[in-house]
Amino acid sequence: MFPEILEAIREVQAPLLAALLLLGAAAKASPRSAGTGAALLVPQRLRRPVTLATCLAEVGLAVGLLTLTGPAADVVRCLTVLLFAVSVGVLLVVRRRDPEAGCGCFGGLSREPIGWRTLSRASLLAVAAATTIGLGPNGWTSASEPTVTHGIVLGVELLLLGLLSPELREVFSRATTGEPCALREGSPRRSLRRLRRSDVWRTNAKVMLADEPEDTWRHGCWRFLRYDGMRHGRRVDVVYAVRVGGPRRTGVRAALVDRESGAVIATFGAVTTLDLQGPPRRLPKPRQAAKRDEAEGRGGPKPGTLAEEPPGEAGRGMPGGPSKEIQGAGA
Repeated sequence: MFPEILEAIREVQAPLLAALLLLGAAAKASPRSAGTGAALLVPQRLRRPVTLATCLAEVGLAVGLLTLTGPAADVVRCLTVLLFAVSVGVLLVVRRRDPEAGCGCFGGLSREPIGWRTLSRASLLAVAAATTIGLGPNGWTSASEPTVTHGIVLGVELLLLGLLSPELREVFSRATTGEPCALREGSPRRSLRRLRRSDVWRTNAKVMLADEPEDTWRHGCWRFLRYDGMRHGRRVDVVYAVRVGGPRRTGVRAALVDRESGAVIATFGAVTTLDLQGPPRRLPKPRQAAKRDEAEGRGGPKPGTLAEEPPGEAGRGMPGGPSKEIQGAGA
C-alpha cells in the first residue's frame, strides 16, 4: 500500500508543478508585475525584461514537464528543482533588501511581504520537483489516467499549498470587498487609450504639439498626463485627468495652463452624465459659492470662533475684524 501511495505522490507532482508554473507566468506577464520579486534586484530599465524572461522560462519548464519523457524529461525536472531552489535564495535576498516587498510569484497578487509561508512554499515545490526525477510517465500521462489515490494526494497537497499561499487572501479580499480606486494599479496604456478616444482629446488636438506626453503622474483615483501645446501664440501645458478604472462612460477632464504665468486659461469638463469628483474643475464665483453654502446650511459661524462676537465698526462686517473687547481696550 505504501509503495502505491509513494508512486502516486511522485506522479501527481509533474502536472501540479506545470499548472503552477503556467499560472505564475500568466500573472507575471502583466505590466504591473515588473517591479516585484527578483526584478527588484536589477536596475529599473532591466526589470521588465527580467520579468518576461522569467515568464518564458516558466512556460518552457511547464511544457517540458507535461510532454517530455526519458533523459530530456529528467533535465527539465532538474532545472525545475534548480528554479525553485534559487527562488528561495532570491526571496531571502529580496526580503533583506526590502522587508516590505512581495515575492512576485503570482504577479500583482503577491503583494504581502515575504515571510515564512512564502519561503516554505518555494522549498516544498523544490522538494516536489525533486521527487519527479527518474519517473517514467510524463505529466500529461499522469493527469490523463487519475486514480482515487491520485485525487486524495492532490487534494491534501492543494490544501497544504493553500495554507502557505498569502495570495488566496488577496483574491478573497478583492472578490468580497473590492479594491479602492486610489489603490488600484490601473494600466497606463488603458488610460492612454481612454484619453485618445475621448471628445476632450479631439477638442484639444489642434493645440498640442506632440502626441506623446511630456510627463505623467498618479494622484488618488486619477492619472494625469501633461502635453506641450501652443494657443494663440503662447506656450501652454495641456493637462489631462483620466480616472483609473471605473465604467467606460467615465469621462476625461483637461485644463490648459499658461506656461509663463501658470494661470489656468481654459478647462474642459467630463464627457459624461455622471457628476465626477476630482481635479481639474471650474470653481464657482465667490458670490455663488456663498449663496450655495448658505442654502446648504454651511455658511453660519462655527462655535468657538471670533465670528461669535459681532465685529465693531472697524471690522465693517468682516469676521476677522476686532472684537468689542479689543475696541474697548483701545478706547
